[in-house]
Amino acid sequence: MTRDPEDDAPRLECGVFGVFETDGAAAIAALGLHALQHRGQEACGIASFDGQRFHTERHMGYVGDAFAGSDLTERLPGGSAIGHTRYSTAGGSFIRNVQPMFADLEAGGVALAHNGNLTNFLTLREQLVAEGAIFQSTSDSEVILHLVARSRKSKVVDRFIDALTHIEGGYALVALTNKKLIGVRDPLGIRPLVLGDLDGKPVLASETCALDMIGAAFVRDIDHGEMVVIDSDGVKSIKPFPAQEARPCIFEYVYFARPDSVVNGRSVYEVRKRMGNRLAQETMTGIDIDVVVPVPDSGVPAALGFAQEAGLPFEMGIIRNHYVGRTFIQPTQGMREMGVRMKLSPNRSVLAGKKVLLVDDSIVRGTNSVRVVRMVREAGAKEVHLRSASPPIMWPDYYGIDMPDRDKLLAANHSVDEIAKILGVDSMGYLSVDGLYWAMGAKRDAAKPQFTDHYFTGEYPTRLLDREIAEGRNEAVDRQLSFLVDA
Repeated sequence: MTRDPEDDAPRLECGVFGVFETDGAAAIAALGLHALQHRGQEACGIASFDGQRFHTERHMGYVGDAFAGSDLTERLPGGSAIGHTRYSTAGGSFIRNVQPMFADLEAGGVALAHNGNLTNFLTLREQLVAEGAIFQSTSDSEVILHLVARSRKSKVVDRFIDALTHIEGGYALVALTNKKLIGVRDPLGIRPLVLGDLDGKPVLASETCALDMIGAAFVRDIDHGEMVVIDSDGVKSIKPFPAQEARPCIFEYVYFARPDSVVNGRSVYEVRKRMGNRLAQETMTGIDIDVVVPVPDSGVPAALGFAQEAGLPFEMGIIRNHYVGRTFIQPTQGMREMGVRMKLSPNRSVLAGKKVLLVDDSIVRGTNSVRVVRMVREAGAKEVHLRSASPPIMWPDYYGIDMPDRDKLLAANHSVDEIAKILGVDSMGYLSVDGLYWAMGAKRDAAKPQFTDHYFTGEYPTRLLDREIAEGRNEAVDRQLSFLVDA
């Protein structure tokens, strides 16, 4: 289900993985990261501990390229390891921003891998720099290490708790010390984190698909606002934050999580099929369709659910080439068009002469949709209709999703009819927010959201301190400029 950076899709910052006191820990971590590659394809890294020293490797590119070879456990020896796959949202695309990040503290070394975004990152960074802190990266993850280092608490767990009381936003993190593996999920449970068991040894991962990859059993989700501390005595649970209602990210089900994962007790595959079921119920009126075709790969379960509900044939009218890497995508329009054709090919025998209904997981900017629709028409489709298995994306994200500002969001600036004309389709339709909740097995209460769903509703689950400060500064500048013009 991975997409390249030129595609019209939201992108999540990363996936995290950790294993404790297990033979060949680095190799196990690499396998886990393979399963989490869809969460970040820009860079990856592993940190291991051999009982005496920490060893780290960080690379740009895919896990399979970076951590191949039979010498991996010699390069990264030790029985404990954490790993990270990254797509940058906070911080740029540089090797210095690749995780896990490592720091030598008074109590020993600490390696940290973090998924999500801190909404008060810039504020904290400015404060720390003013107090003499020196940053090696532009990633918000480094702020957490600085806060841990500056804590006056004596024990490393207490230092982490102290540090976490200062940060805001959505995050899941794993940290490795010389004696412990630590996992933390933010107070609202926006970003996912699970606990597994590998032959009696604990494992932490962003998704259950990583547990399946290494043959580990799923134990449970880490609870929202929970810290688990794993050491030679076992697994200890700590609840260091004030109690809040959970609000997990609903976009995990729409797009990010792998369909074979179970997130917060819900099968991602089944939820996506239900999205398709409800989408058919809501958007089939007034159109005559011959065949339902998914936009691969993440649109497949919803398209299957749509076809089953509507009683229509489901066909793979677009074939995805899984062997095209990012290196083929160049920064020119011509090469981008070629890149789409290299990745997605029309199955003409399915499309020619047919009234085709395309189902995609979501539509952000619309750029990829335009290319796909054009390709399907060129393959001979008589009509092309497009349906989104998510509601219209109206608002940007600040919790770890690379989703643009409102002026670049298609649905935030155009009506459904206008969008149909822009994309070149005969009709356009979206799943409703209530329909999305229905697919989740929940009933929506606008006054009390059960999920992080601001992309569709504008209801952000936390304050956005950095943005509030930036907007305040911009307003002050505007007032000053207005005064000068008036003068």
